[in-house]
Formats: sequence, C-alpha cells, structure tokens
Amino acid sequence: MTQVLPNARRRGWRQRVVGGLVVVFLVGAGGSALAEPATKVFLNGVPAPVFFNDGDSFRVLAGQYEGGKARLAGFNTLESHGPVHQWGDWTYKELYVIAKLATLNGRNGEWHCESDLSTDTYGRTLWWCPDLAVDQVRKGLAHAMSISSEPARPELLAAQAEAIAAKRGIWAHGVPDYVLTSLHSTVEATEGQKTYNRLVSSRDGSSIKWRHDDAYTECQEVCDVGFESPERVADATQALRADARLAGFIGNYDDARLDTLLRKFAMKQDYSAQLVSPDDAAALATALEELRVAGRIGRAGITSCSYYVDFKRRFGGGKAVCLKW
Repeated sequence: MTQVLPNARRRGWRQRVVGGLVVVFLVGAGGSALAEPATKVFLNGVPAPVFFNDGDSFRVLAGQYEGGKARLAGFNTLESHGPVHQWGDWTYKELYVIAKLATLNGRNGEWHCESDLSTDTYGRTLWWCPDLAVDQVRKGLAHAMSISSEPARPELLAAQAEAIAAKRGIWAHGVPDYVLTSLHSTVEATEGQKTYNRLVSSRDGSSIKWRHDDAYTECQEVCDVGFESPERVADATQALRADARLAGFIGNYDDARLDTLLRKFAMKQDYSAQLVSPDDAAALATALEELRVAGRIGRAGITSCSYYVDFKRRFGGGKAVCLKW
C-alpha cells in the first residue's frame, strides 16, 4: 500500500481546488474566456455597462464614457495575466486563481464609482469605487494600496485587517510584509526615467518604489530583498537618534552613514564597515532588531516574489512560457 504523505495530500487537495475554481471562473464569465460580460456600474451617478478585465480595472462599453479605460483607486488585485505572484505557503498557480476570482467578483456586482477624470501614467481614468473596493479587500481578493508613502484609506485598512484576521483569500497562507505588485526591467525605461518595482505594505498600504538598475530576463523570479524608501530610512534614523540607549555614541554617526547602515541592515547585508567603533555593535543591533520587528525598517516576516514578463509577452498564443499552465 502506498503511503500518502501529509504535504503531498495537502498539495493534491489544493491542486484539485485550483482546477475547480478555474472552471467556476470560466462558467461565471459566460462559459467562454472570450466573452465580455457587462456589469452595471454607476459612473458619477449615471449607470453604464462596463467590462472588468481584472479585479481593479474595467473598460466602459457604452454611455458618456464609452471606450474609456478605468483604473480603480485605493486597492490592488493581483496580476491576472498568469501565475506571477508567490509568498508564504502559496504556489504561483493558487494565487493566480485568486486573481481570477477577484475579476469574477467585480463582474458579479453592481458598483458606484466617482472620478474627477484624472488619469494614471497609462492614460486610464482613475475612479474611486468605495463599495467595490471594500468588498474586494474584505473578501481577501485585493489589498489596500496607496501609490505614495502615505497610508491607504482607513476603511480599506479596516477591511484588510478583518480579512487578515480571518485568513481570507490572499492572506490564507501567509502575510508578507510587502506585496511585490509590479516589476519593471531597465529595458523598459524611457529616457530620463529611473526603473522601479512597486512594493505595497500589508500593514498600512503605503508604497515603496524599489529603484534599481537590473535588466531582468523573461520569467526571472524576483523577490523583495528589503529595499527601503527615503521616508522609512528617515523615520528609522530619527528613532535611533531618540533612543536613550544609544545616546553615548549615536552623535558620532552623520545621516549619510546611518542611511547606508540602515539600508544594508534592511537588505540583510553586512553593515560592520559603517560602525564608527566596534563597541557600538551590540547596542545598535538590539535597537535595529526592535525597529525591524515593529515594521519600521527591513522585513520581519514573509517575502513576496514575482515572475518578470514584459508587457508585450503577457498575452496571446506567443506569451511567455511561465504564464502557460
């Protein structure tokens, strides 16, 4: 008799669930992945049919804004063009199914959105849809997000805290400190622009622009390495300077030295060269670890990863191999 190990049994069960949810998604989409089911959405008070291509964006099918592409503000759903997200005990394919369920959740509701018609960097109109945003986040199908260092909206953070506590959706098998939401390679950069990846905090929804000079290869796995924003480094610097335990020597460290030390600590690199004296090491290590556990610098827990695929290789029959399954 063949013995089935617990981990193998669990993986087999989850694989069957993944397959079943894909069927649910296709049936919910009208039985065809090519169908464009219309959802009623009130746009600035006027009902209009829209097509949700994923859980946080849609295209307006008729009415005053016909043909307009919308990006929904305040939250983010995982990429739905393929299995490109992973963290904790999740597999890439399992999180891909949740991304598809977020799309289906958007299609199955009736929502209310408002906009001043400003646009994002891709030319999409930015809409705030409070009922949809809270619903997606509360169900664990999305996470709260700000595109700056400021926290996300309080109502979305409250919905997210509820989802995390209940281990719903994307939070069921681990909560990363930051969700790696998007990847960009240097080959995509336009002249005068710096390449960056976006990291979004699971604590408060704030964003970090992970600036880099890396040229990624297709389907390369990229993981959060602890890159820090200037705002978080400045906050940690202030905390170290205010720590009474460090008063005897912290004045010997200028801001530039502390900036380098903190960034190396956050990325789990050796920072001993930044010590003014070896005698400072123990006290600094204790203070830094406390800041890390408090979520003020570095990463305290699970790391988020993603596969890089250029936009031109995400769709159609010739899409990247890591997107096929």
